[in-house]
Amino acid sequence: MSVDYPGKRFVVILVFFAALLVLPAPARAQEGVDPLRESERILTTLYSKISPSVVSIRVDQLINGQYQEWSGGSGFVIDSDGNIVTNYHVIDEADRVVVSFIDGTITEAEIIGMDPHSDIAVIHVDLSTDKLVPLPLADSDKVIVGQTTLAIGSPFGQDWTLTTGVVSALNRQITSLSDFEIGSVIQTDTAINPGNSGGPLINLDGQVIGVNTQILSELRASSGVGFAVPSNLVSRVADELIVSGEVNYGFIGIDGEDVTLDYMLDLDLPNDLQGVVVLGVRPGQPAELAGLFPPETRNQRGRNSFISADIITAIDSYPIRGIADLLGYTATYTRPGDIVELTVFRNGEYINLNLTLGAR
Repeated sequence: MSVDYPGKRFVVILVFFAALLVLPAPARAQEGVDPLRESERILTTLYSKISPSVVSIRVDQLINGQYQEWSGGSGFVIDSDGNIVTNYHVIDEADRVVVSFIDGTITEAEIIGMDPHSDIAVIHVDLSTDKLVPLPLADSDKVIVGQTTLAIGSPFGQDWTLTTGVVSALNRQITSLSDFEIGSVIQTDTAINPGNSGGPLINLDGQVIGVNTQILSELRASSGVGFAVPSNLVSRVADELIVSGEVNYGFIGIDGEDVTLDYMLDLDLPNDLQGVVVLGVRPGQPAELAGLFPPETRNQRGRNSFISADIITAIDSYPIRGIADLLGYTATYTRPGDIVELTVFRNGEYINLNLTLGAR
């Protein structure tokens, strides 16, 4: 319980101001004292180190003989040769790509290659090496939920904006600009908005763990759910685009989805079984040739229930928890013609099948 005594309040105020005079640093500002906390110092140091590697991208279209600004995004330098990674969707309608650096350098970029399957593209600028500060790519397989993340980019055209957050989930699945989805995607609550696309998602070591690509929002503004293409896939795609201008992906030839409660009940599966239920096998494609089968069903009380189904639980001993894992692994680590070993749960037991991958 508090009691209001005007006289005592005056004494308390005097005591309070007296205490301020004797507080040790850094409780009161002193000349020459660094006001930053250690966590802030880490962020400011990283921003100073990374921002010269991040570029603002302007896409122009040629309309009535004149270049007019069409859209924009972000990107980052990946090597001292002048190659820059961004998103496919940032530059796919470009007649001219203009790149700006934080030191004021502006130059036109050449499109080296674009990959709609991963929404990754590589552009090239002809600049001296002193202008190029490459960002290292992390091993995205080692990323864990809860890691601190930073994004630097040009949201709503506001160049070199820093936002921070954490990795909020892993192994997400998002749409691409092709018939195939992108797997093993990193989810973050770091604020990502239109214009951040193509920019880096960075860990506290200053390494790129992903390329910011999409947000989940009905308002086209950050809602705390953003997605980044994982750096291991980015590395594979960028390397192939630089060498040949295109990327060739391995192809299994199935339609499938994650294990659900209905599948568990129909097929009497262990309730902790994870994997991809094979719902369709495309004729003449690698899955059929390897011995995968489509499911058998029967109609019970107006509902199609499953009698049997193949469930892919691993590929080359890499655990497959769902379709996002299968998409991510095949896109990142396989090529057409590779022979992979599938672990399949069929009729209550595990079998191994060797499959020679086709091409998308």
